[in-house]
Amino acid sequence: MRPLLAFRGMHCPPRFLSRVIARPDGRRFKGSSMPGFNTRNLTVHVGGHAYLLRVLSDRQQFADPDGHGERLGISSAQWCLFGQLWPSGKLLAQAMARADIAGKRVLEIGCGIGLPSLVLQRRGADVVASDMHPMVEPFLAYNAALNGLPALHYRQLRWGHPLPALGDFDMLIASDVLYERGHAELLAKVVERHSRATCELVLIDPGRGHSAELTRLLAAQGFEVSESRCPMDDADCDARGRLLHYRRAA
Repeated sequence: MRPLLAFRGMHCPPRFLSRVIARPDGRRFKGSSMPGFNTRNLTVHVGGHAYLLRVLSDRQQFADPDGHGERLGISSAQWCLFGQLWPSGKLLAQAMARADIAGKRVLEIGCGIGLPSLVLQRRGADVVASDMHPMVEPFLAYNAALNGLPALHYRQLRWGHPLPALGDFDMLIASDVLYERGHAELLAKVVERHSRATCELVLIDPGRGHSAELTRLLAAQGFEVSESRCPMDDADCDARGRLLHYRRAA
């Protein structure tokens, strides 16, 4: 495996570290890192596979030397959130390990560290990961290589800015993305722009209080919703966690 990875849209060049990181399959991969933050390695088991992830070492970090994150509306308090594996993200990954993906084009919205997309990539899905954070893409590329997977297709997506070139999808997935007022309306517009006539949205919601508004907005687009609570057998499952499955038939 070549250690050098090409990252699109990066604002700082990668620096190669002297340390070598062990992969789950026993091979070794020399990693790259970006200046301004510290990382740690986390092993997660999903669908019978071990995934080794590089995540931020804590939630107190901030590195925005050129102000790109600020221009995107990412505050210093929010900057580190992309680099954590949250319980909802793990639940979505578990759901994707079992989901019917045959013949479907899948979009992960607000992917962050991107474990669900990595699970889909391992299953051979046609998946695109998206987020607006400027550091998501190099983390995704690194973690895909760390697990011996092909590079993920990634697009930077700001919910309030149409991106016609992204195209449309049979399935959209997201986890814990309704954490601020107005997110339901923005997400509904993303679904409207990028969903095919027959489409589904799989959303893990830990109960932040905005899913009812999303359900109302998606009903106007012809979606019906079913709900299950903590659908996966997992010790990390938040008792408030729900899987909301929106479906629209042509």
